[in-house]
Amino acid sequence: MNSAPLDPHGKIPPRGESLQRPDPQSRPAAPDAAPDVLSVQRSLAAGTHATPARRVFDRMVGEIGKIFVGQDELVLGSLVALFSSGHVLVESVPGLGKTLFVRTLGRVLGCAFGRIQFTADLMPSDITGAPIFDMKTQEFRFRPGPVFTQILLADEINRSPAKTHAALLEIMQEYRVTVDGKSHALERPFLVMATQNPIESEGTYNLPEAQLDRFMFKLVADYPRAEEEAAILKMHSCQVDITERLERDVATVTSPAEIVAITQANSNVRVADRLLDYINKLVRLTRQWPQFHLGASPRAGIALMQAVRTLAAFEGRDYAIPDDVVQLALPALRHRVMLTAEAEVEGQRVDDLLRELIRSVEVPRL
Repeated sequence: MNSAPLDPHGKIPPRGESLQRPDPQSRPAAPDAAPDVLSVQRSLAAGTHATPARRVFDRMVGEIGKIFVGQDELVLGSLVALFSSGHVLVESVPGLGKTLFVRTLGRVLGCAFGRIQFTADLMPSDITGAPIFDMKTQEFRFRPGPVFTQILLADEINRSPAKTHAALLEIMQEYRVTVDGKSHALERPFLVMATQNPIESEGTYNLPEAQLDRFMFKLVADYPRAEEEAAILKMHSCQVDITERLERDVATVTSPAEIVAITQANSNVRVADRLLDYINKLVRLTRQWPQFHLGASPRAGIALMQAVRTLAAFEGRDYAIPDDVVQLALPALRHRVMLTAEAEVEGQRVDDLLRELIRSVEVPRL
């Protein structure tokens, strides 16, 4: 049996040739990222061990880069969340390619993709599904809603009222839908990628803290750099149907079963006691920081522990390091803290305060 690793296009390389990682030149060159910013290029350059997680990561990034340009925090954060059994909340203005990214991700992973456009009149049953009367059998049967997929884009989630938000709570936490006292399990892996527009406030509803805490990460997608935007214009201005391009140019490089297996294997990545204490100090310090009215819950620490294991596995390591924590701290904490009224009046930003908090804690030597 040939055990040679697959190349980024899903083919086995000839005997004697090693697996080639995606060419960094296939993505626009990025400046050196700050140590507390997620960077795909930095993760690609790190590590030398061809572990199963590392091979899958290389192949996924190579295929995604054929269609989707830039947005490292969105790409790497979503992949880490998916392989950590988490969900992501994406904050960005319209037109930055979030739907394109989720469709591309579904194609690359071999997973089913679904989308729900949240509106003010969306009802919980529109998400979960509902019983319908079957005239042929003269009985009620459950008709699954759009949430029965594997990668779900919840577009503009803050445009729906609280009762609709609540319908996602059990789904995100328990991976099941309960209707009329009967539970219906969702197929794994299952990733909810919810988006909200930070600019518009008219006709929107703030997400309750209980639901915000269900998201592993809050990712911020900003406008692309000049060279990235030029690449986008060149790549997507030819009036070619995106479905056709996905089927023609993008290969499926993994499967739901492999994703679940790697997710379970990532739990074996070692986190030293000193690193655990470092994560614990960061999370607990958010509850004492003078500019925060509300600090992070223990769930934030659990999310960070799971995420650093996955990031370490993506970089070919079987142990986590403090750099993993620093990269993931902002996405894991920014939506779990609340500013005091004074800090809001002074115009202070959550990310700036969290960076100051992270710098105040001594990094452990492992």
